[in-house]
Amino acid sequence: MTNFNQLPSNLPIPQDDGAADHLVGMRLPSVTLNTTTASRFNLGESKGRLVIYCYPMTGQPNVALPEGWDQIPGARGCTPQSCSFRDHYQELRTLGVEVFGLSVQSTEYQKEMADRLHLPFPVLSDADYQLQKALQLPTFVAAGMTLLKRITLIVNNGVIEAVHYPIFPSDSDPVWVIDYLKNNPA
Repeated sequence: MTNFNQLPSNLPIPQDDGAADHLVGMRLPSVTLNTTTASRFNLGESKGRLVIYCYPMTGQPNVALPEGWDQIPGARGCTPQSCSFRDHYQELRTLGVEVFGLSVQSTEYQKEMADRLHLPFPVLSDADYQLQKALQLPTFVAAGMTLLKRITLIVNNGVIEAVHYPIFPSDSDPVWVIDYLKNNPA
């Protein structure tokens, strides 16, 4: 069985392909997404600061990852990334941000992961690619699925102020976010 909590040491490192260069300064669209907390969230109506970390897909216990998953730069590491945001959640809240995970997986699929990992924040489902299309978020295809590339958005009153892309290793993402927030107070 694959251990989703550990990253293999030989993962390929994603390179910056410029696919996120257009995002800083963009306003979040008025898109309402389902959450793992049985609610809906309209991104365009957000107030204050948000951290939205986007990831391709989380694995499930006893379910094989797509063939070749570990060879796709940046694909592996969704569980360590989510656990790292969980572990840094209180510090992020102290810095005045709300945290959201986001993938194109269904809310039901995400709920299993959020419960299993004890995530204290909601995970948003962009299963219909509404946010992805509106912001032209970078994607890749694996096993016939179009998935988001790993990217984190820091949003202030609905406007993207910073982007972390590419992210490697995945569990380093919250440390980058915390550093950015400390050096760029609202």
